[in-house]
Amino acid sequence: MQTLKVVYKVTYPNGKVYVGQDRTDSINYFGSPSDELIARDFTSEQRRSFTVTREILWESETASHSELSRMEVVFILALRANDPQVGYNQWPKFRPKEDIGVSRLPRGLRQNPND
Repeated sequence: MQTLKVVYKVTYPNGKVYVGQDRTDSINYFGSPSDELIARDFTSEQRRSFTVTREILWESETASHSELSRMEVVFILALRANDPQVGYNQWPKFRPKEDIGVSRLPRGLRQNPND
């Protein structure tokens, strides 16, 4: 059996998100967003008790590494996780006029297929 490859979204208490990929489907992997960026958004008191959620957005047993990376970028752009007002992804570099939005996700990946 092949290892499940996943693209996930981590949501922080302030509502900002980080999108990443995991080639091992580890339950304990939360990616590598910048500690510094996240720390700026929370006071010392808020950091004392901190809950994040990790949601699987896409998974595949057969995807190549390049397909997994492509899907990660699709979700980063669709969720605007690279927009500093929305998320913590620093790549690809955020360009406001390139926001593809949820409507550009493949139909099967949208929460509302009518988008």
